[in-house]
Amino acid sequence: MSISSIFQRMTEKPVHSWGRGMAFDMDLAVSDHAVSDRAALLDRFDDALRAASELNLSLLSKIVAGACTRIPILAGAQKHRITRLAEVGAWNDAAFALIDLEPPNWKVRRLAYEDGEWFCCLSRQPNLPMTLDDCAEATHAVLPLAILRALVEARRMARVTTEIRSTVP
Repeated sequence: MSISSIFQRMTEKPVHSWGRGMAFDMDLAVSDHAVSDRAALLDRFDDALRAASELNLSLLSKIVAGACTRIPILAGAQKHRITRLAEVGAWNDAAFALIDLEPPNWKVRRLAYEDGEWFCCLSRQPNLPMTLDDCAEATHAVLPLAILRALVEARRMARVTTEIRSTVP
């Protein structure tokens, strides 16, 4: 299944929705009977990314379909950019494009390669000192997988922040 067909399905056939975002009928994505909790879904995505030895179109499509909430409402040119990058195997560029488009206000703060692992740190406030910043961090031996794991962590953190805000009177 190509990523362009994923984008097509994302706008046509939602399975389950959470407030502003949607998950779609994919193997790892939420279905009415499989996983109803968004946190469990993000955990499953993180586990799949951690276990992967390389990024492929199928895995990227599942992450886009299940963890990305802004992609379905983006203009065609932005979707087309990610589609083209993925189709030609430009995984690093595709992962960076998702970071640019998907999590609002999150930026790559730090990328480092040490001891055979890539470390990716995403931040909403990259101008703060590291000790004061609340970053979404992830590691992996493969750069685009580290970036996507950080994206999933940013989604998890955004969900927790939304829940905290909604419980404050």
